This record gives sequence, C-alpha cells and structure tokens, in this order.
Amino acid sequence: MQICRVVGTVVSTNKAEKLSGMKLLLVRPIALETFAEESSMLVSVDTVGAGVGEVVMVVSGSSSRQTCLTEDKPVDNAIVGIIDHIDVESKRIFDRRGSSL
Repeated sequence: MQICRVVGTVVSTNKAEKLSGMKLLLVRPIALETFAEESSMLVSVDTVGAGVGEVVMVVSGSSSRQTCLTEDKPVDNAIVGIIDHIDVESKRIFDRRGSSL
C-alpha cells in the first residue's frame, strides 16, 4: 500500500466498458518522512468515496482488483481507504481534522 493525496479528477467519456461508472482520481504519493508530495501522479479508481485534498491508501497491481467494485476489471491502481490519522514512533504526523502537523 501507498499513502497518497488526491490532487485531481480524471474524466474519460470513452473507456473500456468494464470501467463505465467508475470514478477516476489523480493521486500523488506522499513521502512519510517529510509528508511532502512526490512528483509523479497516478490515476486511481476510487472505491471509497474520496475527494480532492484527502489523504488515502492506494493499492496497485492485482491487489487493486480485490474490491467489490474492481473485481475482474482492468484496474491497476485503486483507492481503498481514506486516512484519519497517521502516527509514527508515537508522534502524530497527520490528522485529517488538522491536515499534516
């Protein structure tokens, strides 16, 4: 799993039939040591109702096809959770209510 921030949306009118109705979001991985966003962005299928600005858990490869919404679909990246908070070595480095600390 990766921790990412949702940074945008993707709209695709013409796509594989199995992707019809799926919400596509742009996510950017986060370096947990600094909580800085990394430069690369990924297109990810939203399975949990995430929105722009939220910090999310993302899975890729075969793991991304293990949700009820993505099973047997041509998906290589999926958002599987919205992060409430992250603690590292007893220190809170992220809290959804107050963003990164």
